[in-house]
Amino acid sequence: MAVIIKDNIFVLETENTHYALASGINGIEHLHWGKKCNVEDYEYHELHEMNSNHAALDFCKTEYIQFGSTMYREAALKCTFFDGCRETVLDFIKAEKDGNTLRVKLEDPHYGLKVNLVYKTFEGTDIIERFTEFENASNNDIVLEKAASAEFNFPSLKPYCITNTNGSWGGEFLRSGHILKSGSLVYESRKGTTGHHHLPAIIASRNATEEFGEVFFAVLASVGNFKVSVTRDFTDKTRGIIGVNEFDFSKTLKPGDKSRTPSVYCGYANGFCEMSNMLSRFTINELLPKEFAQKELPVLYNSWEATGFDVNETGQLALAKKAAKIGCELFVMDDGWFGERNNDRAGLGDWFVNRIKFPNGLKPLIDGVNELGMDFGLWVEPEMVNPDSDLYRKHPEWAYHYDTREPSLLRNQLVLNMTKPKVFDYLLNRLDEILSEYNIKYIKWDMNRPLSEIGAENLENPKEIWQRHTKAVYDIVDILRERHPDVQFEACSSGGGRADLGALSHFDMCWTSDNTDPVDRLEIQHGYSLIYPIKCMRAWVTDANKDQRPITTDFRFNVSMQGSLSIGSNLLNLSDKELDKYAYYIELYKKIRRTVQFGNLYRLRNFKEDKIYFNGYVNEDKSQAVYFSCTNANSTFGRFFVNVRFLGLDENATYHMKSEWREMTKSGAYFANVGIEFDYSKPLESEIFLLEKV
Repeated sequence: MAVIIKDNIFVLETENTHYALASGINGIEHLHWGKKCNVEDYEYHELHEMNSNHAALDFCKTEYIQFGSTMYREAALKCTFFDGCRETVLDFIKAEKDGNTLRVKLEDPHYGLKVNLVYKTFEGTDIIERFTEFENASNNDIVLEKAASAEFNFPSLKPYCITNTNGSWGGEFLRSGHILKSGSLVYESRKGTTGHHHLPAIIASRNATEEFGEVFFAVLASVGNFKVSVTRDFTDKTRGIIGVNEFDFSKTLKPGDKSRTPSVYCGYANGFCEMSNMLSRFTINELLPKEFAQKELPVLYNSWEATGFDVNETGQLALAKKAAKIGCELFVMDDGWFGERNNDRAGLGDWFVNRIKFPNGLKPLIDGVNELGMDFGLWVEPEMVNPDSDLYRKHPEWAYHYDTREPSLLRNQLVLNMTKPKVFDYLLNRLDEILSEYNIKYIKWDMNRPLSEIGAENLENPKEIWQRHTKAVYDIVDILRERHPDVQFEACSSGGGRADLGALSHFDMCWTSDNTDPVDRLEIQHGYSLIYPIKCMRAWVTDANKDQRPITTDFRFNVSMQGSLSIGSNLLNLSDKELDKYAYYIELYKKIRRTVQFGNLYRLRNFKEDKIYFNGYVNEDKSQAVYFSCTNANSTFGRFFVNVRFLGLDENATYHMKSEWREMTKSGAYFANVGIEFDYSKPLESEIFLLEKV
């Protein structure tokens, strides 16, 4: 990995690619992103005005557009200065390299705004981190009205397919794609979290499949609201800007203040699977909290779907005994253990153990769970408060509000103003005391509604709340991690509303969706896997839709074993035969867990095109691989034949393959290039293939 500076040309060299830029009369311009070239061959060409309607800036491949002058495209940076000037002019100062980091230093000398474009490479990968730094070196305030993390230029003059998701609560990560021939595509969040709708990412491809084709990607480590915009203009150039959403945003830089944008992680891959695996390895190795990054996630049992709010020591221990018997390693008690929390209308904010449900506190329950050989975890929703709570009655001003407006209740709750020091300290202290008093190894941190009535009278600039709220959450988690390094944290926001690389820089995993129907989850998990690690994807086996369609226990496990396996079924309602089947699959999962959580993923077939899902996971040395097949829920009008190939294997090795229905020994080359033809005659059939080197 290297940073090369040659006169006015700057090159970032990754494992297989170059990212090149240059300083010139029109600012910092992009030269190349893709396969490596001879560094000496890079050249900078000056562009000049074409005519009175097309200035040179219309044609420049700019690295970071500033608002003003003759630039009329969407800006990456927009400022208002103390005298009302809204135009930013950044002069190039110098470029510095520090190991694998390049800083391109810019300045608006008239107003004392210093801007650094920062690029960082990492050993053994083609991913580059980008972010932007700001410093107010003047004696007056500077207001940032837009401050994107990065701008991108894509090389081809032909249209790109822009891949993202179009989701909702209960239907997150539903993959979509658009050929962008002209105009703009915008993907964004305005709710204070990453949200359930879109990915904070640019994925631009041409003629790409899972296995082949040029794919450029840039993924934001989101902090609150984000915006991604991709444009193809009259010059046939495709460009993208990604970062904090300028919706209801501004940030005031006082004299001497410094600030930086969230990071973007970008790269160039051959096919979507290579992109996904590159991002997965990078996230695990570089972003996840180090304590648990390289460790397999435990099989957990969560009591929510079994008991709801009706939790007590006896009932939870009864479930725990069943969970331990089938092989679970972690028991998580969900909502209902605190305050007057008997339904979703009361108790949020009162983080004290309910002494009616637990007269002796949580210790007897936790001791009982530990004696069964499992760790204990707890659900919390610290950012929220019910009006019917002791906390709100004592401190109604702690919720976001406007004095002249009626607060909006969603799920009977309001959002606490996390930017207030007293709120921050209260939540930190309560959680710290709980973790200090009890032997808790796992916290599921939930957030079940977006922000509204966003008044924050404590802030001089209330438009900063969208990012400051999320940063406060991350700060609390970071402090708790430091004080309790043996506790794992899961990020949840009504499902996948906080599944992003920003959260995964502080949390160990994320909840993917509140929808646990296995057929729906196949599509949800498919979209999730585009840019996020399988290791971090909690996937539950539950009783969802058991009465609506005949989904077998085998099918449910097939789907959930393709992530970090978890159990949410009401175990008290299962027969001994059903519990034995749960135990069988949990034992099988433990044998393949490391391959699934850390191996390379191959999305080989999908419902939309093939009427079947077929995904493979291959470990690093290719000694073990596991493949999962699931047929569609719809009729196949009789017998349905499908040929599948087992990609990712060592073609020079011999593998023994075993599934529920078949067993054979073949070469890796045969499995990969010839494959096997299956006859799936019924909807909702599933099969798990375990391949191990002979």
